[in-house]
Amino acid sequence: MTDSILVTGGAGFLGSHVVDCLVQANANVIVLDDLSGGFRDNVHPAARFIQGSVVDAEQVDRIFDEHRIKYVYHLAAYAAEGLSHFIKRFNYQNNLIGSVNIINNCVRHDVECLVFTSSIAVYGSHQVPMREELTPQPEDSYGIAKLAVEQELTATRRMFGLNHVIFRPHNVYGERQNIGDPYRNVIGIFMNQLMQDRPMTIFGDGTQTRAFTYVGDIAPVIARAHTTTGAYGQVFNVGADTTCDLNRLAERVAAAMRRPSHVTHLPAREEVAHAHSSHDKIRKFFDYPAETTLDDGLHRMARWAESVGPRHGAPFAGIEIERNLPLSWRQITSA
Repeated sequence: MTDSILVTGGAGFLGSHVVDCLVQANANVIVLDDLSGGFRDNVHPAARFIQGSVVDAEQVDRIFDEHRIKYVYHLAAYAAEGLSHFIKRFNYQNNLIGSVNIINNCVRHDVECLVFTSSIAVYGSHQVPMREELTPQPEDSYGIAKLAVEQELTATRRMFGLNHVIFRPHNVYGERQNIGDPYRNVIGIFMNQLMQDRPMTIFGDGTQTRAFTYVGDIAPVIARAHTTTGAYGQVFNVGADTTCDLNRLAERVAAAMRRPSHVTHLPAREEVAHAHSSHDKIRKFFDYPAETTLDDGLHRMARWAESVGPRHGAPFAGIEIERNLPLSWRQITSA
């Protein structure tokens, strides 16, 4: 039986790019994805694809029983920070319990290292630049779930010796992003709205700042983690250094799409106003590439978006709490 690398969420946006890098390094890759946010066509043809969910404990058990999994990249998640307030059960089931199903099997089957993609959502607000040594103070259910998995990995390493590497990416964009998702990935939302001749929508006054990260800059770094033994047991911020506010972002996305910039401002929602992180630590452990400029990255994504055309994502069907749900999301859900 050949040693394999299991990639959960490998049909999704970041996951599929990590799979590409692993395949290019001649790894035998197995992808587990439920296609709730990804697409079968995203999966590299050399990887074995299994449709299923990390929440399905019996299926996860079978995959580990039937294959010799040496390393795991766990990227499967429902990453919607703002929406997570209103879908708490779904959030914890998918982002925490699903992760525990993977961790249990890594221990049972003596996996050498689990690479986990967390999020800078664990930091909360008023902690910029976000550094790994800061005390996490997540402000949404998604960030709480991600932090809980991080803490579980630390406890599991201490108890059972399971090695891990944790990455905290932020605001990643690029080719293969699910631009039809109306709740997350602002650049994808903007491009999708422009292709439908609709105004770009911004919650609040648009002065919120983020550091937008081109996927081609970080996927190769993440894909090297399992062979970077010096990084075992560590947590790393990974992403861009340059910040941009949402008003300026809308202008730059419109320019990349070669369309007029029309923006509609919606009522502000509960979210972190300013989020960017330090990447000093990761540069000590990994060969970190020069940052792709935002305009170059937007140009590449725009050409891809135009090639696939606009997408009409389904509204989230399982809203658990209606109270304080932003009006625009309520309209999506009831449409």
